[in-house]
Parts: sequence; C-alpha cells; structure tokens
Amino acid sequence: MNRRKKLYLNTITAFLNQIIVLICGFILPRYILDYFGSDVNGLVTSMTRFLSVIAFLELGIGPVIQYNLYKPLAENDTEMISKIVVSAERFYRRIAYIFLAYIAVLLVVFPSINTEYDFWFTASLLLIISISTFAQYYFGITYQVFLNADQKVYIHTIIQIITTILNTIICVVLMKLGYGLHVVKLASAVVFVARPLIQNVYVKKHYSINHRIIYTEEPIKQKWNGFAQHLAAVVCGETDIVLLTFFSTYQSVSIYSVYYLVVSGINKLVMTAVSGLESFWGNMLAKKEYTLLNKTFEAVETLMHAGVTFLFVVTAILVAPFVSVYTKGIEDTVAYYLPVFGILLTLAYGMQCLRVPYFRVIKAAGHYKETQNGAFISMGFNITLSVMLVFKFQLIGVAIGTLVAMIYHTIYFAWYLRKNIIHRPFYHFIKHMTVDIAVGVFGFIATGWLTMGAVTYGAWVLYALVVALIVGMFTLLLNLLIYRKEFLYLTKKIFKRT
Repeated sequence: MNRRKKLYLNTITAFLNQIIVLICGFILPRYILDYFGSDVNGLVTSMTRFLSVIAFLELGIGPVIQYNLYKPLAENDTEMISKIVVSAERFYRRIAYIFLAYIAVLLVVFPSINTEYDFWFTASLLLIISISTFAQYYFGITYQVFLNADQKVYIHTIIQIITTILNTIICVVLMKLGYGLHVVKLASAVVFVARPLIQNVYVKKHYSINHRIIYTEEPIKQKWNGFAQHLAAVVCGETDIVLLTFFSTYQSVSIYSVYYLVVSGINKLVMTAVSGLESFWGNMLAKKEYTLLNKTFEAVETLMHAGVTFLFVVTAILVAPFVSVYTKGIEDTVAYYLPVFGILLTLAYGMQCLRVPYFRVIKAAGHYKETQNGAFISMGFNITLSVMLVFKFQLIGVAIGTLVAMIYHTIYFAWYLRKNIIHRPFYHFIKHMTVDIAVGVFGFIATGWLTMGAVTYGAWVLYALVVALIVGMFTLLLNLLIYRKEFLYLTKKIFKRT
C-alpha cells in the first residue's frame, strides 16, 4: 500500500473514529450527570485531568520517536527500527513506574484537598480510573507511535472504535441496572486495558522486531528536545481544570467539562482527521521531495483554514444553546448557559487547530530544539494570565488565558516555518487569518437575528442547520474567490483519485 492510500485510509478511519468518540463522549457524561449529579461529574473530570499528567511525564518523546523512525522505515532498516523500538520501550517503562509513584501520592493528597466526599470513596475511584492510563503507557504506547510512523494510524484507530463503542454500551447498561460509579469505572478500565494488548499482538505478528538487540549509541536523536512542545501542550490543556479545582468549585469544573466536551470533540475531529499528515510529510522529507512538500502544504493549509474556521465559527454560535438542551432536566442548581465562556473556549481551540499544518511540518522535520523557546513563552502566557484572571472571572478568566496562549503559539509556528523549512512570505499566513476573521465576523452578524425557539434537540438541530448553511455558504464563496487556484488543485486530485 503506497503512502497516499495509507493517508486516505488513515483519514477515513480517523473521521469515523472521531464521530463515534464524539457521540459516545456526549452519551456517558449525560448519564453520569443524570445518575450521579454535577458534583460527581466534576470530581471525575478533575481526577481524569490530574491523571493526565502522565502525558507530561512522557516529555513529548512520542513525536521524537516517530520522527526518528521515518528514515529507517522508508529504507526498511530493520536493525535501526529494532534499536529505536527497544529504546522507546525502556523509556516508557520508566514512565510507567514514575506514574505508579505519582498515583500513590495522589491517593493521599487528592482526597485531603477535596473533602466533599469521604477518603475511601475518592481514593478508590482515583485508583480505578488510573488503571487504563497505566496500561496504555506500560503495554502499548510504543507500538502506537511505531504504527503512526509507518502510516498505519488506522490500525489502532479501528481498535479504538471497537473499544469506545463497547465501553459506552457497558457503562450505560450498568448505570441503568443501578450499579455505583466505582463499578461503572472499573468496567470501563477493563475495556480500555484491552486496547494496547490487541495492538501489541498485531505489531508482533506483522513486523520482525528484535527485542534482544544491543546498542551502544542512543538511537533516538533529540530525545529530550520534544519536552518544550509537549509541556506547552499539556499546560495549555490542563491549566484550566487544575486552577478551577483549587480556586473554584466542582460545579465550575462540571460546567467547564460540558463545554469542553463539545469544543474538544470538534478539536479532536480535526486533529484525528489530519493525524496521517505528519508521517506523510515526514516520508517526503526523508526522500527530499521538497517541491511536492511545498505544493501539498499550500493546498492543505488552504483547506485547513477554510474547514477549521467554518467548524469553529458554527460551534461558537451553537455551543451555549446546545449545552442548554444537553443539561435540561438535570436536578441541581448549576447554571450551564454561559455564551461568552463558550465563545472564548471555542476560539482558543479553533486557534489550536489552525496551527496544525505548520506544527505538523515542523515535527516531521524534527525541529524540536529550535522551536522550544516559543513553546515556553506560550506556556508562560497561559499560566500567568489564567492565574491572574481566575479569581475575578472564574471560567472566563481561564478561557482568556488559554486563548492568548493559543494565538501566540499559532503565529510563532507560522513565522518559524516560513523562515526555516518552507520559505515563503509571511503575508500568506496574514492573508489566511484575515479571511478567517472575516468569516467569523460575518457569521455572528448574519446569524444574530436567529433564535432557537424552544429548548429541545429538534429546535436546536433546525437552528444549527440554518447557522451552518449561512456560515458555510459565505466560507465557501470567500475562499473560492481568494484561493481559487488551491481549491482547483484539490478538486483535480480528488476527482483523479475517484
């Protein structure tokens, strides 16, 4: 299978996976809110985000491993592939041990700083939720990175689709049968432990990797230079929940989690859909196909800006009305309708998606050390602004901090890329952003007269269709007018393949 077919297969399965994750992601939290309430939903969200510190411990080594695998995979160098895999396995095993120690600390600290529930309730729930995270890093993440580098994202994506559906069905059935939260989360952990095990079986069956190979020189170059990129991503993703946990209430965390559920669903849809681009461009760089790289980048950049802007402008308009429908009937005093917060959070993660083509090429080229200063500055913006604003503005304050950090980091990546990898004038990026802003402003003005009518799913769907139609038509017309050449190139490629 050639790399273009792999890219198509990766993209199709990624879209399918994200749609399923999005649907299941809405079903489970709603059932938790119904059966256990907003406070418990906030508690589970806080635990999940605190446990995601394992991603910080990974230090961004995953993309670095992936970068180092491009060349040996392209050249079918089994010896170097084995060395890199063995080195990666050793690294992730150490991470798993550190994570176990971190869980032990959390089991003592977390219940003591959150006294709304008794110690054993909180500690046992935290231990259960940590099981699947530990299994992922101890058993499976090395092979997931390996499959990504070989443009076989679709393998673990298919496994994820199956386990996500299975997990949702089992959890809903258990809640309907009256089982407690601990039993539900334990069943979920068992399902997700199966993911890395199935993945490992596939890799061992289809690849000849020598796990006993001995190396004297470290095969993974720039092992620690991915730290800044990953640290910035983790901080931008986790700062909000951590600050709200310490300086606000579980109800605020629950509100954040519901809005984040929508926004991150769209965000992940975009991220997953383009997950094959990094290895696609990495293969071109390994083969020094620079002309083809520039041409495909230009087309992808145009398509990304048009698609991301449309998705996130529509989401910004619709997110608060949707949350009103989603949380209707929940029997507690939490006010979930916060349109300003919804718009700010949506814009923040929209900016994160806009930087995808720039960041993917930088990662594919292995420029981790060179771009780490920009990552630290972005992280600094997020922490400083969020801490300053959370006390007075709560949810809106942390959303502003995240938005400013995302804007800076996106501009930084575009500027770095044009100077060091894809050499072209910076006005291309400015032109794209101007079009994006124009679409956003028009979208809010043109749909400002619309109302949902009733707080029901049916009324929201009709409202959403009209909003999407108005924003979509303007997005398409403006981009066709300004980027006619790029869209013609994409159209020819699509019809040629069809």
